[in-house]
Amino acid sequence: MIVQTGEIVSTGWRDYYELTKPRVVMLMILTSVIGMLLSVPGMVPLDILLWGNLGIALCAGSAATVNHLVDRYIDTKMARTSNRPVAKGRVEPHKALLFSLILGIMGMSVLIFFVNALTAWLTLTSLLGYAVIYTMFLKHATPQNIVIGGLAGAAPPLLGWTAVTGEIHGHALLLVLIIFAWTPPHFWALAVHRKDDYARANVPMLPVTHGIPYTNLHILLYTLILFAVSLLPFATAMLGWLYLLGAVVLGLGFVYWSLVMLRGRNPNSGMETFKYSIIYLMALFCIMLIDHYLIAV
Repeated sequence: MIVQTGEIVSTGWRDYYELTKPRVVMLMILTSVIGMLLSVPGMVPLDILLWGNLGIALCAGSAATVNHLVDRYIDTKMARTSNRPVAKGRVEPHKALLFSLILGIMGMSVLIFFVNALTAWLTLTSLLGYAVIYTMFLKHATPQNIVIGGLAGAAPPLLGWTAVTGEIHGHALLLVLIIFAWTPPHFWALAVHRKDDYARANVPMLPVTHGIPYTNLHILLYTLILFAVSLLPFATAMLGWLYLLGAVVLGLGFVYWSLVMLRGRNPNSGMETFKYSIIYLMALFCIMLIDHYLIAV
């Protein structure tokens, strides 16, 4: 229980749960699970499926907690984040740091002792990339922050793949490349919608530094890059015709929304594009899985 400006603020388990950014972690684990399943023709051993994703989730939650901790002053200036546990004072900074360390140590221990060392070190690299390189430096240094820092968030399917096979495969890197290309239009759409928040917090997101029309153009350009990249699993014979059909339909949907943003006539197009981008990634990876097992049969 914390006293803040004469007001008693209670801390509950939900506050610590929120520190882990559960919705983001769930999307990461979805891509990790599918990375695991795509790595072998049949079923993944149950112990690897459970321990691998538990370790990855714990490390992702640790990195997310660091983000809450480092950005607590920025969060108070933004409507979207002002009620976060550390920003609001429901969780004290030293307790958030301790919580992050516990999650990180638990996650790394699970991966080292129950999965394999390669996955553990790749996960640690991803954790540091997001929590340190992106959150502490890139986010405040350049409007290209999400482009450069997006690589850390693109790692889960590779981590899932290596958890099963113990090796880095070119097909796993294609999955990383898809998420890497997806991240800028996904996040910039949200940044357009929340431009005033980022400006108030003095965060150099692209809409703040270069304006909304410039950002919308780059959302379209990166969406076209994503469309091309999403065809590579078919071009390399990793996946078949069902995947190709799904990638084209979903990709054209993303292009449509990026064009809506470019036209600038829909004031809610940023948030609508952001929501579609999440559906796009989830659906694309699920279609990968369906195609993979249909071919296996």
